[in-house]
Amino acid sequence: MDEKIDLWEIENELLDNGVYPICGVDEAGRGPLAGPVCAAAVILPRGLEIEGLNDSKKLTEKKRDKLFDLIKESAVSYGIAFASVEEIEELNILGATYLAMNRAIAQLETAPALALIDGNRNAGIEVPSQTVISGDARCASIAAASILAKVTRDRYMLEMAEKYPEYSFEKHKGYGTKAHYAAIREHGISPIHRPSFLK
Repeated sequence: MDEKIDLWEIENELLDNGVYPICGVDEAGRGPLAGPVCAAAVILPRGLEIEGLNDSKKLTEKKRDKLFDLIKESAVSYGIAFASVEEIEELNILGATYLAMNRAIAQLETAPALALIDGNRNAGIEVPSQTVISGDARCASIAAASILAKVTRDRYMLEMAEKYPEYSFEKHKGYGTKAHYAAIREHGISPIHRPSFLK
């Protein structure tokens, strides 16, 4: 059996050095052809154990939904924010991702002393931050943020599926599946498609 990763290792080291509060930040929806990008920022109580907390991509939808509620109940503070399709088109996806992340961080009740950002880029983050590669599988608060962002965005895409049923957003959430491309060819693009992703 593979060794269990201590999801608190990175945060504990920082907390032991007096860095507090720390929030984890992650996004969902950088890759899709349609819909906004969503980011979440989460400050967890130190050492909080949530059964099954892991990278949202590895969890079933049902499990994510359950964890979504648990994280919101347990967090010291959290923020969830979008950057719209218009903002993605105007700024590019990286710029829009930073915008959503900064909005999510700004919703926290206490400004973080440090934001841990999933991935390898943080140039556009407005608070002190550091990157954690594969953070959603290595760091408790980033894993929590990944779940809040993913579930929020998926639920938004389910609403859009009712508005634009011809694209079957409920199935692919806006990602570029074969069926999605076929629907675009047949119906053209909707107001929530990202034109720059379809060149």
